Amino acid sequence: MNGEVRWTEEEGYVGTTSKGKVFGIYGDTSPSPMEMVLHSHAACSLIDVIAGLKDRSDNVECATVEIDSVRSDERPRVFTSVNMKYIVKGDVPEKLVRRLIEQSHEKYCSVGIMITRSGATLSWTLEMQ
Repeated sequence: MNGEVRWTEEEGYVGTTSKGKVFGIYGDTSPSPMEMVLHSHAACSLIDVIAGLKDRSDNVECATVEIDSVRSDERPRVFTSVNMKYIVKGDVPEKLVRRLIEQSHEKYCSVGIMITRSGATLSWTLEMQ
């Protein structure tokens, strides 16, 4: 995996992946690096959950992860805690969704494991609709 981040006065910070995907960073309409990490954690975990529901994903109407975090007051301002609220709407077994969330946080979501290994605590809840 590789890419680049460049800064110009006109464009601000712009990331480009090795596959040519371009995205803004830390601008008026783009997230900060820490916001990107937090949202990447939620996306990574939700991707795991939906992938785990592959045979039942047609039964999922909507799935959302609401995220809340706390960062250290001192520099470096790393995450000290992350809370995720999963909201899944559809006809899927709650027990299965819970197991997929646990597996995501324990062994699949690289972004989240990176955050928790740095010392942040992680908590989560599930709301089935």
